[in-house]
Amino acid sequence: MSIAPVLLPHISDRPLTLKRYPNGVDGMFFYEKRCPMHRPPWVPTAKIWSDTNEDNIDYCLCNDRATLAWLGNLACLELHTLLAKAEAPDKPTTMVFDFDPGAPADILDCLRIGLHMRDVLRNFGLESFPKTSGGKGLHLWVPLNTPITFEQTKQFAHAVALLLENENPKEVTSVMRKDLRVGKVLIDWSQNDSHKTTACAYTLRARSQPTVSTPVTWEEVSKALKKKDPSMLTFTAPQVLDRVSRVGDLFAPVLKLKQRLPKVPG
Repeated sequence: MSIAPVLLPHISDRPLTLKRYPNGVDGMFFYEKRCPMHRPPWVPTAKIWSDTNEDNIDYCLCNDRATLAWLGNLACLELHTLLAKAEAPDKPTTMVFDFDPGAPADILDCLRIGLHMRDVLRNFGLESFPKTSGGKGLHLWVPLNTPITFEQTKQFAHAVALLLENENPKEVTSVMRKDLRVGKVLIDWSQNDSHKTTACAYTLRARSQPTVSTPVTWEEVSKALKKKDPSMLTFTAPQVLDRVSRVGDLFAPVLKLKQRLPKVPG
C-alpha cells in the first residue's frame, strides 16, 4: 500500500479492467471488466456503454486505499484503465503509444524508436512521457487534458505511427499482423479507443520477477540505449518504492498538462 499515494491519482475515477491471477503468475488468469457482484458496498462502479455487448458494463472504480487492498485480495495483479474518466467516457485525457518489439528486435530498439517519436511529437508542439511496460516494451503517454474525442486521438496516433513506419520501414511497423513484426518494433496506436484499456503507471506486471510499469525520464531512456543495457529500465516493486521516495511521481505532469492536438499530419 506504500505505492498508493502515487498510484491512486492515475486510476481514480477511471473504469478498470482487472487482470486476475487466482493461482499465481504461473497459473490461469482472466480479464474482468464487470465489477464482481460480491464487491463490498463501498466499492464504487461506473456504467459504461459497450457497443460490443449492446449493454452497459459496470466497471470498478478504485479511488482509495481500501479498494486498492480489496483488488489485491482478488489477486488482481495488473490494473488496466480506460483512457477516459467515468464521467466523460467518450473524451480521452491522454493519447498513448505502445512500442512492442518483434524478435529479434528487443527493448533497445523500442528505446531508439521511442526517442525518435519524442522528437517527432515535439515538432508538433507536444510533450510526451515514457514509462516501461514492465515487460519487453515501452509505453509513451501524451497528456492532453483538453476537449478531444477518441476519433481524433486515434486518427492522429495512427498518422504519427505511419510517419515513423514510412521513415524506417525496416525497423518499424504500424500493423498488428505477427508475420509483419519480425525484427521490427510495432507502434501500437490502436489503444486510443474508447473500449480499450492500458496498463496504468505503477501497476505490477504478472511475471516471475515482480516488475512494475514504471515512469522514467527521457534521460534514463537515452542512457540505457547508449550503454545498451535494458536492465537499467527494469524495476521491481521494492525498487519502485525506493525510487518514488527519491524522485517522486515522474508521471505527475500527465494528470494536469494541457495540450491540444494539431492538424493530423499528412
